Amino acid sequence: MKRTLISNVTIRTMDEADTCVHGWLLVEDGKIAALGGGEPPACDTVLDGQHGVLTPGLIDVHTHLGLYEDSLGFEGADGNEDTDPVTPHLRVIDGINPMERSFREALEAGVTTVAVSPGSANPIGGQIALIKTAGRRIDDMVLKAPLAVKFALGENPKSVYHDKGEAPVTRMATAALIREQLLKAREYLARKERAENDADEDAPDFDLKLESLLPLLWGKVAAHFHAHRADDIFTALRISKEFGLRPVIIHGTEAHLVADLLAEDGVPVVSGPFMTDRSKPELRELTEASPALLRRAGVETAITVDHPEIPLRLLQTAVLLAVRAGLDEGEALRAVTTAPAHIAGVDDRIGSIKPGMDADLVLWSGDPLDFRSQVRAVFVNGAPEYRRMP
Repeated sequence: MKRTLISNVTIRTMDEADTCVHGWLLVEDGKIAALGGGEPPACDTVLDGQHGVLTPGLIDVHTHLGLYEDSLGFEGADGNEDTDPVTPHLRVIDGINPMERSFREALEAGVTTVAVSPGSANPIGGQIALIKTAGRRIDDMVLKAPLAVKFALGENPKSVYHDKGEAPVTRMATAALIREQLLKAREYLARKERAENDADEDAPDFDLKLESLLPLLWGKVAAHFHAHRADDIFTALRISKEFGLRPVIIHGTEAHLVADLLAEDGVPVVSGPFMTDRSKPELRELTEASPALLRRAGVETAITVDHPEIPLRLLQTAVLLAVRAGLDEGEALRAVTTAPAHIAGVDDRIGSIKPGMDADLVLWSGDPLDFRSQVRAVFVNGAPEYRRMP
């Protein structure tokens, strides 16, 4: 049994009570075994936290980490298969390079889990994976795959395929392509079920694209919709209601303008990135206040930097900007811990500190919401993956 004791720390549990414990935490075989404020248990391996702050590992539930490799250009660009607007069968785990240096930079900044998504060129882009940031082989890093299917609405698919002289070049065609593929998948499923229950019925020919959409129709995976404008957000919700999908709005630049309506439908928003310019018309309502406005309306909100749009090593900075713009400090930490874990459906494993959870931990020199605080150590699955040299 591998045991590590982290002593002399203030623990931000980020659980339902969001308690602070001044004391110690014990890790056993990759899991959080116990924590407390009294006398710590005996342990051969002890890390003195030196009065630092211990939090869960940070989570960004929308990235392209490892799909767009730093400084490589076309050779390192594997996020958009823009030769076909409908590609639900693509799996990001076949394109991620875990040796890419941004993984290490993210880890050293305290980011221990990310959702890696295809890009937004295609109306249907492919299958998203939730992975840990420590490892050399992607198969060993996967926490949940597929996590969701990526859809994109609005300006990106329009502009990509307009340049090719192909559909879709309008928002109508983008929605129609998505709807058409989901209708085909629904009929494909119905034919499969009829064939299973009736020997006289012929099963449909195998179709990998349609097979890849079946978990969506079963409700086993979510639908992540890239959508900036409010009208695109509501197109995502309209399609989701038609087909019984579980939608998550990615970016949601105008989501704060319709936050009350999103709260009524119980739709989560992965908000960001903020630290960018208004490089296209869809971003005209870009504001760092969006997470605060969404949370005040009761919308579950996570924060993203959309790596590599903004490097993952700056996720803490994005959180600080949201706080400066009005987001409650506790809500800000939840936006990169418990909220993305809940949105991803893995809050029973990551996102908070309590016995039985994965030991994904970040030791900070001080308050993680103080820009002067540094990451002293990072644990992933209980393994000490990073230690800052004194």
